[in-house]
Amino acid sequence: MEEAADRYAEMVRAKTVTGALAASTAEIYTRDVHTFAVLAGGERVLDDLTGEDVDEVLLRFARKPDGRRKAPVTAGGSAPLQSAHSQARFRRSVSAFFRHAAVAGWVQLNPMRAVTVTSRQRGGLRPERRALTREQAEGLLGTARVLASAGPEEGKRADQRTELRDALIVLLLATVGPRVSELTRADVDHFFTNDGVRYWRIFGKGGRTRDVPLPHGVAQVLDAYLAQRRARIVETPALLLSWRGRRLARGDVQGVIDRVLARVDPDRRRSVTPHGLRHTTATHLLAAATDMDAVRRVLGHSDLSTLGRYRDELPGELEAAMRAHPLLGDREAGGPR
Repeated sequence: MEEAADRYAEMVRAKTVTGALAASTAEIYTRDVHTFAVLAGGERVLDDLTGEDVDEVLLRFARKPDGRRKAPVTAGGSAPLQSAHSQARFRRSVSAFFRHAAVAGWVQLNPMRAVTVTSRQRGGLRPERRALTREQAEGLLGTARVLASAGPEEGKRADQRTELRDALIVLLLATVGPRVSELTRADVDHFFTNDGVRYWRIFGKGGRTRDVPLPHGVAQVLDAYLAQRRARIVETPALLLSWRGRRLARGDVQGVIDRVLARVDPDRRRSVTPHGLRHTTATHLLAAATDMDAVRRVLGHSDLSTLGRYRDELPGELEAAMRAHPLLGDREAGGPR
């Protein structure tokens, strides 16, 4: 298993050189296949694995604590398990690995064809709702805005002040909804002004780009952060920097969100991932009857049908829709009885 995982990782990295695979995707495939090798047993013979063995690994992964969450904001304080999104991603990575193994002749039969564990059996870990409610989202955004306007914390050097950066990260994730890889790949020159409006040119999947206008309040925090960044002597074009002056890594973003969440009023606080904030953006834009094609362009999807995965029910949404029923006008202003 270990040898097969290493050889597969080398192949995946080679694809990034030719442009056949994005570096962020290669990173995910590499990490997942090594995790699979550890959970399956590094000394086992790859061709001996059966569908039942892969089922067991999927279950082990589902029960595995999410190591990205060092300081989870949860009621019980226990480490959260893998989300449904992480489980689905892991399964896709394993499937890609075994497809390559079958083509390369490492296995006689692809064991993924015999896998029987379903999403529900894999733990059913998806919460009832992934998007934050309006109150929860407003609590997080309000805390981020307060953090952006607050003065520097005592005892910190100028190059260790991350309040503006942390606020900007949360505001961009919750209002624009980029993928975390798009956020960490952002450079300073990807932001520009056109006719008085600040835009972010986002470089997304498949080499596609999209220009997304920033809400005025987010643009103000961006400009304040850029002014602070210019005061430092940095040689990287990266927008988001660690206090050491290096481009922020994908894994660091969750820690930033958790730090901001820790400042939110407990009554309006709920733990959330970067993808959960993307989900929040899409759900609330759709609930506000924003044009679906506009939402698709903001999120960077090529197909409208993809938006269905982001749609969460919001409290009071059906009641509000019926009160504003287009066929009844003002005659039923009191709403459904």
